[in-house]
Amino acid sequence: MAVTPTLSEATPQAASGQINYRFALTSLTTLFFIWGFITCLNDILVPYLKGLFELSYTEALLIQFCFFSAYFVVSVPAGMLVSRIGYQSGIVTGLLIAGAGCLLFYPAAAAHYYPLFLLALFVLAAGITILQVAANPYVSVLGRPETASSRLTMTQAFNSLGTTLAPFFGAWLIFGGMEAPTPGEVTESTVQMPYLLLAAVLIVMALIFAFLRLPKLGKKDANLDITSGSAWRYRHLVLGAVGIFVYVGAEVGIGSFLVSFITQPDISSLDAQKASHYIAWYFGGAMVGRFIGAYVMQYIAPGKVLAFNAVCAVILLALTISSSGSLAMWALLLVGLCNSIMFPTIFSLAIAGLKQHTGQGSGILCLAIVGGAVLPLAQARLADVVNVQIAFIIPLLCYVFIAWYGAVGSKPRAVA
Repeated sequence: MAVTPTLSEATPQAASGQINYRFALTSLTTLFFIWGFITCLNDILVPYLKGLFELSYTEALLIQFCFFSAYFVVSVPAGMLVSRIGYQSGIVTGLLIAGAGCLLFYPAAAAHYYPLFLLALFVLAAGITILQVAANPYVSVLGRPETASSRLTMTQAFNSLGTTLAPFFGAWLIFGGMEAPTPGEVTESTVQMPYLLLAAVLIVMALIFAFLRLPKLGKKDANLDITSGSAWRYRHLVLGAVGIFVYVGAEVGIGSFLVSFITQPDISSLDAQKASHYIAWYFGGAMVGRFIGAYVMQYIAPGKVLAFNAVCAVILLALTISSSGSLAMWALLLVGLCNSIMFPTIFSLAIAGLKQHTGQGSGILCLAIVGGAVLPLAQARLADVVNVQIAFIIPLLCYVFIAWYGAVGSKPRAVA
């Protein structure tokens, strides 16, 4: 069972307030930026590899399936690992594994073999999963519990900065500005070099974090009672896991279909290269919203803010499905603004009050990120059978549940 001590139990310095948490939080924001950048590159890979390998929507969305299925496979072992070696060592381990995944893009590109790309994405995501399990609760405990949602939202804003910049750099670095790649047009070097650079950055960051002096939180404490109860007993955690599942599925599904949706004749008729830049508007809205949300949630209950944003997302997706042209396009892009506070808010609400079970709870929540593998694939299947526009009904239903969780289901409650 994964275990994370509360802040006061972690170290004597923590209890006396002698640790410089600002430095620790600043260091962690770099991690949020990097994994946001890497994750958003998948939204660039989907339309281009679809053209490169002549894939259906369902086959192309295997990119997201393999990436996010790593969360399901790795999250629980990652929670156990972090509980034993601590947050900081867990971060170093995650960075090294993610770097190895980036290196695998070199042989995958050289072989021109789609399944090798999927394997590389799985390994890369395994490393990011360990980072998520370690970094999210680390941010939550580095300060006062009542401001955990605000603090996690602020660091997630830098995650969104990475996702905002990735579409521009990804389209330029990987595909050299090509408007509609065809089989054989993307050479080995166009895919290999960017991921080799990312591998170098991740490995250097691992070395830096190995030697940084950060608060030593997260190791198993012999004085804690870790045998009594389980995180699964907490209703708000279990419902929060469902919330994470549907939220990540909705966000990834929308991001994956943005280019395909925008390029449709009745929406904008833009080419794929120009349409890919609009992904930045989607994730840029999330970045702006997180900075705003970090301030707002210091005064308004996080659950209420979550419910409000989810209702707005439902309305915008209803417009996307029922309209056309610029209205449909911008309604879909504005969902990014609504997404802004959802992941960090659901996460912090779900682990509230778990005490010694926080590590296990974090592992459960990161396991639920597998929604990014399952729901976009279901959306892709619906797009193949019906059309891309109608397929947005799946994320719409996801936001309906999130609205309920924010208003009702997030209230802390243990089940006997």
